[in-house]
Amino acid sequence: MTDVTSLQYTPEHEWVLVDGDVATIGITDYAAEKLGDVVYVDLPAAGTAVTAGTVVGEIESTKSVGELFSPVDGEIVEANQAVVDAPELVNSDPFGEGWLIKVAAASLPALLSHDEYRALVGE
Repeated sequence: MTDVTSLQYTPEHEWVLVDGDVATIGITDYAAEKLGDVVYVDLPAAGTAVTAGTVVGEIESTKSVGELFSPVDGEIVEANQAVVDAPELVNSDPFGEGWLIKVAAASLPALLSHDEYRALVGE
């Protein structure tokens, strides 16, 4: 189980786990709950260059379509095929098996701490 207090967060309701120069990115439980039942996930292919703050994918639910932003500059090293095949993983395990992409990050911008993110969403 992921220690959510050790993750970093974005105002776009994404979490970031940094391991060396690879950032694993997913959406938070708050975002997953607000989206509702996720039914489709579109992720970039490995090798795709991404720029921080740009849209890199989509998450479609029974309520709406959300955009996935890259919080870092870099290159996609892995997209979670399990989530593409079973989008409900985003709802059932957003901080674990529901991760979305891994990016070889050139550098990391300043991100929110767990406490700062929880304050942002009013929890």
